[in-house]
Amino acid sequence: METSLRYGGDSKALKIYAKQKLPIDSNTFFQVHGELDTRFGLPSSYSALIRHLYPNLSASLGLGLHYDKHDKLRYTVSAKKTFPVTLDDRFNFKIKGRCVVDKDFKERKSTGAAELSWSILNFQKDQDLRLRLGYEVFEQAPYLQIRENNWTFNADHKGRWNVRYDL
Repeated sequence: METSLRYGGDSKALKIYAKQKLPIDSNTFFQVHGELDTRFGLPSSYSALIRHLYPNLSASLGLGLHYDKHDKLRYTVSAKKTFPVTLDDRFNFKIKGRCVVDKDFKERKSTGAAELSWSILNFQKDQDLRLRLGYEVFEQAPYLQIRENNWTFNADHKGRWNVRYDL
């Protein structure tokens, strides 16, 4: 199980996040994840989805359900495609998208992004670093991610930010 502590400028509360992937076959897995809001002691969201990997294409496709305390039940479809820029796969270009619709298929929210990612192994002794620059197309917002071992910092042009620590 993957777990992390998350804090964002918009929530003002520490959240505990957990994700578990259960293999179905070599390229397909069932993924469940949830988030507990420590301010209220209640789950703020949880979801379940089936994700299929296409290793020959460096791509994935996911279908699932998502529930959160604001939007209630929603259906989600997501896809990613990675294009390696270097042979060692430390520098790559990724496109990704997601569409979320309500249970009545009336409201739809789409996201889509293009990003460059650079992984630097042993940036310093026992320290790996990943820099990611992206552009969210629908919100027209550039964003940045800096990841150092277990710490991740995300920020975008609209002033949103969050910090994550992987346990």
